[in-house]
Amino acid sequence: ASAQFQLAVPVAVVFAPGSVPGDLPRPLPFRDVQEMEIPVNLRTTVTTRYETIYRSTTAQEQAALEAATAREADAALHPLQDASLGSLTLYVVPETSSLLPQGISVYVGKHRSALVRAGGGLAALRARLQQLTQVMSFTVSSITAALSDRVPDGQLGPDTRRHLKSSLGYEITFSLLNPDPKSHAVDWDIEDAVNRYVQPVLDKLSLVANFSVDSQILYYAVLGVTPRFDKESSSFLLSAHSLPHVINPVEARLGSSAASLYPVLNFLLYVPERSHSPLYIQDKDGAPVSTNAFHSPRWGGIMVYNVEAPASPQASLPLHVEVDMVRVMEVFLAQLRLLFGLSREELPPEFLLESPGNEGLADWELDRLLWAHTVENIATVSTTLTSLAQLLDKIGNIVIKDDVASEVYRAVASAQSAVAELAVGHLHSAFQASKEAVTSSERAFFDPSLLHLLYFPDDQKFAIYIPLFLPMAVPILLSLAKIVRETRQRKKEPTKVD
Repeated sequence: ASAQFQLAVPVAVVFAPGSVPGDLPRPLPFRDVQEMEIPVNLRTTVTTRYETIYRSTTAQEQAALEAATAREADAALHPLQDASLGSLTLYVVPETSSLLPQGISVYVGKHRSALVRAGGGLAALRARLQQLTQVMSFTVSSITAALSDRVPDGQLGPDTRRHLKSSLGYEITFSLLNPDPKSHAVDWDIEDAVNRYVQPVLDKLSLVANFSVDSQILYYAVLGVTPRFDKESSSFLLSAHSLPHVINPVEARLGSSAASLYPVLNFLLYVPERSHSPLYIQDKDGAPVSTNAFHSPRWGGIMVYNVEAPASPQASLPLHVEVDMVRVMEVFLAQLRLLFGLSREELPPEFLLESPGNEGLADWELDRLLWAHTVENIATVSTTLTSLAQLLDKIGNIVIKDDVASEVYRAVASAQSAVAELAVGHLHSAFQASKEAVTSSERAFFDPSLLHLLYFPDDQKFAIYIPLFLPMAVPILLSLAKIVRETRQRKKEPTKVD
């Protein structure tokens, strides 16, 4: 199915006094549109339009920019900006401004704005702004990753297949694996940790999808790989190449994700048994991994949590272990960001990104996720409906009920609406329409009235009806043969002439 996307990003470039380049083409304020093509494949084209308005600061913005630090200025500017999803406001401050630290020319805030140090002419500024708008909205790689099903394999980067596919919901499971309960009595306050560290991130992501979180403790669950003992460090090691073999045996114990409607993300905390402690994970070069954890794309992550050996050998077993949840949650949240494709890209050293703090992701990172998911949803709907049409063409005698037809019409209308909203830069309504389109297209595709006909092809009908008709057909065929014989006989016998 062919698809044409037009992604419009509304950008405001706001000049503080003393930062306006001398070679502006016309006096402020003025508008400017820059278009760029993203090559996906022959049938899918993505055109990006950066619709920029260049203007001077208002008195309120100017007052906010007089704050002592970039962080304070970012907080003061937030209420003055266009708060709509997908929009960006870039403030150009004078070259001599003390707001930005030494050697930093671009500061990206927690919301939808950035501070840019003036310097050079308009061309240099434009190049910097273009780089910045791509960091804060989408890059060629983030869009091709969203359309990865349509991109020839050779053109995809190594990270493309890492993130989760867009879904209407996700299930997150935290599991504590204690293979040696005789030696270790492990306690973890997972409920408090989820409320404190995970929930703020999920609240922010609630726009993207529904989330459910659960936790479990599994006893006697062992890793499928025996670690190697290292004499020098008197510890046990798991090498990078053996990590893929760790997951399968553990997954068998995790509870079935097949019963789940949505993708399941597994975060496992593994407390090694006493006979294999301490246990460290090595990277490809044989160096220890600082977090002692690893993640598996689209599946989740595992962290190994070592228990200190008791000071005296006579210590009574099992040892009581209280898990340090701050350390564990830092690792799991970093893995969660990786799975959603929110990892920060490699940026030039003059870029400074504000930490998103307790919420786990900045507003512009949420927008980045929404741009990619909207495009992916529209592409998914187009593929689903094309498959449905091809399927229905093959089954001649299928009856399509009115409610299936109306779901198809609704999916098409919602997808068209999402495409139209993207083209005018309304990210929020485009994303909502794309979600509705996915829901309707899946309802149509998996409708029970079509489902049983899909598994009832013509050759199957013959297989069912022939055994029923055969016993009736035998006497009919025999009597037909008898009639034919008698007719032939009659023709052969000469008629008697008196």
